[in-house]
Amino acid sequence: MIRAAEADDAPAIAALERDALGSDAWSENLVREGAAGRLPTTHYLVATDGDELTGYAATSIVDVAELQRIAVAETSRRTGVASDLLARVESEVRARQVDRLLLEVREDNHGACAFYAARGFTEIDRRPRYYADGTTAVVLLKDL
Repeated sequence: MIRAAEADDAPAIAALERDALGSDAWSENLVREGAAGRLPTTHYLVATDGDELTGYAATSIVDVAELQRIAVAETSRRTGVASDLLARVESEVRARQVDRLLLEVREDNHGACAFYAARGFTEIDRRPRYYADGTTAVVLLKDL
């Protein structure tokens, strides 16, 4: 099930953030503010299976939407959770009358690059040394 995040989801989101993103993870305090709806342009979604949080997505929506985060628990990868989260993000972006979705992905994350390419994202730029370890970010765009 995909639903809007709530403040009580913050610890589980932050734990998944640390597991999935390591040194690039956001702090639990920042995640808590976003999940509680206190960051006006940021929207969090969570995927759940019963009581277990299996994934989440964070999107900033203004005049252009940016998928800031999407992560799936290791035990739920390759089960459609990321596809479901992304589809819901796209639906919410369209509902807010926004026609473009941007994101950055590590150039060495070949699985994620293929995932986004298969869903209609195209490379529009690169940001050298973007991540904490110096890895380049690939900027992707999808017209909605």
